[in-house]
Amino acid sequence: MSKPQRVLVLVHETLVPPEDTRGYTAQEIDEWRTEYDVSTSLRAMGHETRVLGLGDNLAELRSTIMEWKPDIAFNLLEEFQGIVTYDQYVVAFLELMRLPYTGCNPRGMMISRDKVLSKQILAYHRIPTARYALLPRKRRYREPRKLKFPLFVKSATEDASLGISQASIVYDAARLRERVGFIHEQTTSDALVEEYIEGREIYIGVMGNERLTTFPVWELHFGTLPEVMSIATRKVKWDRKYQQRHGIGTGPARDLPPGLPQRLGALARRIYRVLSLSGYARIDLRLNPDGSLYVLEANANPNLALIEDFATSALSAGVGYDTVLQRIMQFGMAYDAAWRDT
Repeated sequence: MSKPQRVLVLVHETLVPPEDTRGYTAQEIDEWRTEYDVSTSLRAMGHETRVLGLGDNLAELRSTIMEWKPDIAFNLLEEFQGIVTYDQYVVAFLELMRLPYTGCNPRGMMISRDKVLSKQILAYHRIPTARYALLPRKRRYREPRKLKFPLFVKSATEDASLGISQASIVYDAARLRERVGFIHEQTTSDALVEEYIEGREIYIGVMGNERLTTFPVWELHFGTLPEVMSIATRKVKWDRKYQQRHGIGTGPARDLPPGLPQRLGALARRIYRVLSLSGYARIDLRLNPDGSLYVLEANANPNLALIEDFATSALSAGVGYDTVLQRIMQFGMAYDAAWRDT
């Protein structure tokens, strides 16, 4: 796909980026950094690009597809109608419209967004993941007595560390009940309770549909934070001042045991396949001090900002940002959607 394409970039209606970043604060730029990086890079690469902000209906998307006739949709949506699990329906709509799109297919998005279903599938394939219990919202609270403290409490569906803080790690029954109630109320979702896994937080980027490529092993470095606070809270992931104050950042995973990078790459590709992912994804794992590995989650369509993990790990392997975007579009054009067989 070397010739210029007509690319429809799909973003949330509040994240339509400006033409340039002049006059905006760093905090404002962070809100739409990915959308800006992708759209401006695609234009610089010679593609005819139109950014469409989607709110709560698909009428404008349908009319734009019918009138403008894009070659592909570059999907940067992380929710639809304010619901994180509804972005898969937009992708399904694109399939109904027979328009190629970037990133994950609807089945893989549905599975990976559902953390409990993902864990059930991983367990079936004997891929290690933390023992867990689901505590549904709007049901009577029942303490998961088979799990061992400390426990980690998070939303069963939300992404981007929503609802995760140091208080997410609980050490007794009273704190557990309190934190589950917090997740139910603050995220309006079910609570997923897992046995807390100590160790290094490891990320691996994966690209492809059938033949898969993995990027170098990346790690979230917690800087000066004490070991007991080594979890990817919302502040750790998104608060720039907090990151600078504590020396938090991501980068190559150093001093890994011999053979472990290859083992991690093979495991990431296996996870990608069993969860029906396509396009590109980031697999998050914990590396225990004893060398054992546990899957935290698989992130379909991870953050594509120029400075974020996926792009920087690709660059460390000699794959520049423009090449990453071009390959993502190639995988989208080549994905074997069911409508191609009709």
